[in-house]
Amino acid sequence: MKRPTPTSVVRNHAMRFGAELTEHSTRFKLWAPKAEKVLIKFKGEPTGTEMEAFEDGWHRLEMHGIKAGARYKYVLPDGMEIPDPASRYQPEDVNGFSEVIDPRAFTWTDTEWIGRPWEETIIYELHVGTFTHGGTFLSAMEKLDHLVELGITAVQLMPLADFYGNFGWGYDGVAWFAPEASYGTPDDLKAFINECHQRGLMVFLDVVYNHFGAHGNYLPAIAPIFNTKHTSPWGDAINFDDEGASVVREFVIENAVYWVTEFHFDGLRFDAVHAIKDDSTTHILEILAARIRSERPLRFTHLILENSENQERWLKRNSSLVPVHYTAQWNDDVHHLLHSAATGENTGYYADFDHLEDRNDMLGRAMAEGFAYQGELKPHEGLVHGTQSGGLPPTSFVVYMQDHDQVGNRIKGDRITEIASIDAVKALASVYLLSPQIPMLFMGEEWASNSPFPFFADVPEDLRDVVMKGRQEELKNTPEHEDPSKANVEDTIDPTLKSTFHSARLDWDALEEEEHANWLMFYRNVIDVRRTEIIPRLHGIGGFSSAYKPIGHKSVIVEWYLADGTTLRLYANLSNEAHSEVSEFTGRRVWLQGTALNGMLGPWSVLWTIELANPYGKTAN
Repeated sequence: MKRPTPTSVVRNHAMRFGAELTEHSTRFKLWAPKAEKVLIKFKGEPTGTEMEAFEDGWHRLEMHGIKAGARYKYVLPDGMEIPDPASRYQPEDVNGFSEVIDPRAFTWTDTEWIGRPWEETIIYELHVGTFTHGGTFLSAMEKLDHLVELGITAVQLMPLADFYGNFGWGYDGVAWFAPEASYGTPDDLKAFINECHQRGLMVFLDVVYNHFGAHGNYLPAIAPIFNTKHTSPWGDAINFDDEGASVVREFVIENAVYWVTEFHFDGLRFDAVHAIKDDSTTHILEILAARIRSERPLRFTHLILENSENQERWLKRNSSLVPVHYTAQWNDDVHHLLHSAATGENTGYYADFDHLEDRNDMLGRAMAEGFAYQGELKPHEGLVHGTQSGGLPPTSFVVYMQDHDQVGNRIKGDRITEIASIDAVKALASVYLLSPQIPMLFMGEEWASNSPFPFFADVPEDLRDVVMKGRQEELKNTPEHEDPSKANVEDTIDPTLKSTFHSARLDWDALEEEEHANWLMFYRNVIDVRRTEIIPRLHGIGGFSSAYKPIGHKSVIVEWYLADGTTLRLYANLSNEAHSEVSEFTGRRVWLQGTALNGMLGPWSVLWTIELANPYGKTAN
């Protein structure tokens, strides 16, 4: 007899760190090997209670009568009061009191939800604080029907770990277990995820394990959270391989597992893993993937990397085509190639992706095999870059035309529709949205939002000038600065102003205008083609399943041999000039943007066709 499915469930991840609520008491546990004695102090009380200290650096105390809602801090021997590094909620920001949370207080109704297969994934990256004018988890819930109607199947939230102040991108979080308080409570976040699951939407979380934010991180005062063996682009390197690293590693693993269990996230996106330095026998990335997957044996779990070093090792599949470690990686190479083609920007980090005459195969190679550079020298950087990736299935890569970095790391945070023609942008969207790689949209892209997305960060008053000057120095490496016709870094928008943050709020009212409504219809149509023609053919696709042929400076033919025995073919001309170097267009047409007639591709034209595969000759037409 089949057991009835429960209509609701509670989820509680029992943590080794922090405050853990039981039926009649709360257990507090802090790893502070640098402190001989630690007190716990509750808000409104003049003195604290000493915790029991152990030789391995742990301090522990179980207190009866302490319930959810109690606010507390730890007091160090020198009198410094610090919040709990493993706090589940920081209602008074990162320097304030931590709050005891009862995870069982929220009732989940997504009891039958196990996620969705990876090949069905169409990602929508959003920043909670600017996705709506309310800027909260609950206000974001009001827009979920829009995403479903668009055809989105997965929402990816930019980092939520509580950071200093009331606004920021989230990559400077310091309270890793506490959702950003300005967005709402932990239960508000759970409500958002629960509603996503009810609508068939997966939810991924962007997590940052390569550094801590500069303001509000008290861990260095109590534990060896950093080491001097390595460096980080954003400050001290996290200690993954020196004395005390075993507990630091467990702290990171505990955080990742916490998000996918207690909050029921369907997966994680790991920020800049190339900056995670670990000389241990077993790299922290390997352990992270194994531990996360072991916690969710009966659910789809998708783990995504950002890795500037383009290492194939983390994306390998087993004999059943199941990811050994990570599911996919953001494909910056395809983005850079598409962006350079559409905008003409060929300086800064786009210098190595300008479809150079001696490497006009780059677009085809990146679309077909993932990485454009696979162990070759990148002239602008002067470094050998990437590893061979042709043996990976195309679904090992997440492809996009815009993301938070590529929009935000511009002087004014302008989107591609502000710097490229409509024909060019529609051609790029037609390429990436129908690719066998997994597509990702950046919020507002679907209606060509006019809202910029500049970098913004709330900081203490005395540090605003420092942050502004640092931002200007950083932007000197951008293509805008190197091109005299573009904006100058002196025009950089001040990231510390609340008005900068507010400027990034999406212009939802623009959807009532014909121009933006037409853009939305365009995106819905392309995504519908992906849903009906591409996704059903991706399950079981393996590596070495593609071929490509450059047919011009910015034109290419790419073929993929799909799992159902068909061939998917892309003909793309990403230039202002027509190309007539195609002998013929073969297969059933599934999408055409621009013109394709008698072997000629018009300017900014993209043609996708499907036909039965030729089992004898797998070469591009």
